[in-house]
Formats: sequence, C-alpha cells, structure tokens
Amino acid sequence: MTHAMLTEEQVLLKEEVQRFVAGIPRNLLLDMDADKVTYPRSFLEDAAKAGLLGLRFPAEYGGRGLAWADEVVALEEIGVLGSSLACLYSLVSIVGEALHVFGTPDHKSSYLSGLTAGRRFPAEALTEPRGGSDFFGATTTAVPDGDSFLLSGQKRFVVGAEGADTFLVYARTGSGAPHKSISAFIVERSDQVCVEYLYGLLGTRGGGAGRLVFRNARVPAANVVLGLNRGGEVFNQMMIPERLTTAAGALGMARSALDIAARYSLKRKAFGKRIVEFEGVSFSIADAVTRLDAARALVQTAAAAVDRFGSTGHTRRLVSEAKSFSSQMAWAVTNAAMQILGGIGYTNVYPVERMVRDARIMSIWTGTNEIMNLIIQHEFLRELGARPSGRDTEQDAPENRAEEKIFE
Repeated sequence: MTHAMLTEEQVLLKEEVQRFVAGIPRNLLLDMDADKVTYPRSFLEDAAKAGLLGLRFPAEYGGRGLAWADEVVALEEIGVLGSSLACLYSLVSIVGEALHVFGTPDHKSSYLSGLTAGRRFPAEALTEPRGGSDFFGATTTAVPDGDSFLLSGQKRFVVGAEGADTFLVYARTGSGAPHKSISAFIVERSDQVCVEYLYGLLGTRGGGAGRLVFRNARVPAANVVLGLNRGGEVFNQMMIPERLTTAAGALGMARSALDIAARYSLKRKAFGKRIVEFEGVSFSIADAVTRLDAARALVQTAAAAVDRFGSTGHTRRLVSEAKSFSSQMAWAVTNAAMQILGGIGYTNVYPVERMVRDARIMSIWTGTNEIMNLIIQHEFLRELGARPSGRDTEQDAPENRAEEKIFE
C-alpha cells in the first residue's frame, strides 16, 4: 500500500511505530545475531509500554481495537528490525488470536491482558520432530487426570522456547480422525516444560528457538481453548495471524535492504560514473521496487479481506498468497541488494548479509510456501466451481467445436 493510500490514522500509526523502531538499541540487534542475547524480553516490555502490542485486541484487554489493515502497517515498520524481533512482536498477535477468538473471559483477562501488557511472553508450539508440515500427525498427548491433563511429548523449532512463559500447545486428546482428535491448550512454563535444545540458526537469531519437552506437565482443564478435540478449528483460524504477520514483516526488511542498496548505488562509482547509471543496477532497483509494491498491495488486500469476511477459505487463500509472495519477494530483494553492493555486501560492514540470512526462513516457517500453494490452488478451484455465471469466454474461439474437445 503506497503512502497515498493510507488513512490519516494509519499515517499516524506508521509514524508512531517508526519512532519506536528508531529507539531500539543497535547493540540489541548485534547481540542477538551474535547469540549473546537469547531472548530479548526488554524489547517486548518496551513495546508494551509504548502501547504497541496486540493492536487488534479490545482496549479492555490492552489493545487498541484496530483492524488487520492497521496492524500490517505497524508490522511493516517492525520488520525493519529483522525477522527475529518481528516474529517475537507478532507472537503476541498470533497467540493472542486464539485467546481473543476462542478464549473464555478468564483466558482473556488473565492471559491476553498479560500478553499485551508485557507481563506474559508467548510462544506457539506446533511442529514436532516427525511432523513438520503434517500438523495433524502430532503425537504429543494430553491425558485427563482429575481436573487437569497430563501433557507428554515434544515440539521443535519453537521461537521463544527459551524465554517465553505462556505457550499455545496442540496435543492429541482423542483416537478418531486426526483433525477431530487434537486440542489446543494454554500451557504455563513449569519444571515439566523443559527446553532440551536451542538451535543454532543461519539467521533470525536471538529469539530463543528451541525444542520443548513436556514430561507429564499438568495443565488445568480450564486451559483448553475452545473445547476438547476442537484444536483443528483453532488451527484453521490461526492460519490467518501466523501467515499475515510473516507477510507484513517481510515488507519492512526488504524495504530496508533496498534502501541501503539504492543509497549505495547513488554514491558508489565505477568506470567513472555512479553505478546507478548502469542499467544492470538501475533495472535491478526498479524490479525490486515493483516486487515490494506488489507484495505490499497483496498484503493489504488480504488484510482488508480478513477484516471484512473473517476466516474463510477465500481469505485463507489470500493470506497464503500474501505469505508466499511476500516471502519470495523478501528473498529476491535482499539478494538483489547484496548484488548491488557487490563484495562489501557480503561482509558485515553492511547489515544486508544479516537480512539475507533472516529472509531465508520466511518461505519455510508458518507453513512452507509449498503448503501455501496447496491451499491457494485448492481454494481457487473450489471458488471456480461456485463462481457466478458471466461471459463464457471459452466460446469465443473461431472454431468452437465440441467434438474436438476430448477430455478422456
């Protein structure tokens, strides 16, 4: 969405988040990338003090009651900080979504309010060692025990495994069809919720990504979200915030890399002139700008659709398109930025090398882009069959002969 398309309120929100982002210490980014900081709790506390966490949630729970169209504006600016801080910021929106849409009044007053106030620190536990993209193949179990459940199993690639204290965990609670035998739980950190391993990552460092092991962790029955064996419904709703936050955050990081490269091209000289005057460079910038603007338009369209229609097959398609296209754009644009900078871009004299490393995860997490394509084509073909009749353009061929159209 270009600046001209923003509402006055969105312009003010954008500027407010820009001021917050400008105040984030440079050393925090450097220390996270060097694995000197494994979980930047102060970042979330500062965002909470600024009133910037959980923007979409009602004011009574610490939010501002804004729309997705507003939140993606804020997320683009947070994305300038890189994928790790953007992810940690987004987890309040992601885990908060389950609490806001499906939670009880107690869930909201205790957990949702805690997240937006920076008193609780969230993480989402989805992926399992044998699961990957097969979410409904989860083997983590929750067995009833009085007024509680005993949670056993493990989850991997959990951003915030180290540092978070409130987890949204999916576990098997039935023996029927996979999508009807999983439940979602709010799980608090305890001695039975153990961080077994912290991953060494190519990029997106400092978010405490690790493997969690649940050793008969006791979870109150009151902490089941929505209802027993209804975790599949929670998961379907969660596709929206998981993927739309990734798509929006990618915009900021790609924009930042492009800005650095474009400014460099205006200063750097070769063969007696600025390199921006060479078509190889100027056309690369033009292509990157176009990709970025196209991705932003798709993200905003998806956000507007969710605001209007909620979580439907159609909006999940648009969100999947936004996540896939935006993450591919970020990878392409950060790489283009490095190419424009040349050899110096491959060093840590510029932060573009970190941005390239950060961008790589975006086409993998919150559902790989291959999974996005499955959703996109499935929902498009379903919509195609239900599309209102209009002009049948197939009939507009010069030789529209039915006997030549053989399908079997």
